[in-house]
Amino acid sequence: MNNTMVNEALAERTSFIIPKVSDSKFSSAELADDMDGLQLSFQRAKIPGGGVLQFELPGEDPENPDYVQTLEGVILFNHSANSYWPAGSEYDDNTPPQCQSVDGKVGYGDPGGICEACDYNKFGSDPNGGGKACKNMRVLYLLRSGEMMPIQLSLPPTSIRPFTTFVNSAFLLRGRRVCSGLVQIGLRKGSSNGFTYSVATFKKLRDFEGEELAQVCAYADSFRDQIKQTLSERASQNEAQAGDGVERVSASRVMPDNGDHFAIGGVIDGERDLLPA
Repeated sequence: MNNTMVNEALAERTSFIIPKVSDSKFSSAELADDMDGLQLSFQRAKIPGGGVLQFELPGEDPENPDYVQTLEGVILFNHSANSYWPAGSEYDDNTPPQCQSVDGKVGYGDPGGICEACDYNKFGSDPNGGGKACKNMRVLYLLRSGEMMPIQLSLPPTSIRPFTTFVNSAFLLRGRRVCSGLVQIGLRKGSSNGFTYSVATFKKLRDFEGEELAQVCAYADSFRDQIKQTLSERASQNEAQAGDGVERVSASRVMPDNGDHFAIGGVIDGERDLLPA
């Protein structure tokens, strides 16, 4: 196979289909009616424990999830998040965090307050080791080719450093945005104090250029604005619930007709019950 054929095959393998809202068979008003009173949540990819090298994804049957070795797509947005579970309950999927922060800055619950000043957010506070009692995470929103909604991947503390190193070398030090390239996320085994776990790996497949880059960035900008608004609303809800114990439900939003840009017409509930990885 000559170089031309190799390049064409590589380009075809890494092609990316940018979704368009106009491709939907249903209007924004119709979708808004269906979502009235409901909370929209992202599908979540989970990093299994025990050093398993496959991501877990929701399947058509909730009892039988799908497993994939790698995830490919565009990181539309990423942000910090913190969650604290009392010792012994951090691996119980049915136990919500005692305190959580949707932005990694301000926590609501017990103890709540400024995350940077919290004793549970200091190294050595974990009763089982020298780490932190509060779990620091990085939440990624990964849009896969041809899909209308991104999947959510919460990186555990052991995967934050590899992600930071990758983002710096592949994008920021080159003066590029994180959404300006197609990335592949995999898993490798790590171990510490006799425990084996999975660590996320990152690889840039290619840069977007020209019109394709402009379209991807426009889509990412629309999503970023929407998700920041949603996170702000979630923080306000958490603050209110922590203050008076009364649960508040936000009114559904009308889905705007804004061309081919991303639009969220309801409350995203992807941060309510982040599960430990």
